[in-house]
Amino acid sequence: MKVTILYFAHLPERTGTREETRDVPDGTSAGQLRTLLEAAHPELAGALQSCRIAINEEFVRDATPLADGQTVAFIPPVSGG
Repeated sequence: MKVTILYFAHLPERTGTREETRDVPDGTSAGQLRTLLEAAHPELAGALQSCRIAINEEFVRDATPLADGQTVAFIPPVSGG
């Protein structure tokens, strides 16, 4: 299945892109996608572990299964002042 991945904050600097589309195996969860992306982009190692994951603009848990055509966003923690 295909999912669109959006990277926010400092993540596009690491990946070289703000958005990408990837084929992932059926049954992949949000947390498993995090692991797959760290393998595909070694420069993300450790950076995705602190990110919140949103699917179609709603925050989800790592165990949430993905479906074909969804948009998955990785949002690092931010602080304001």
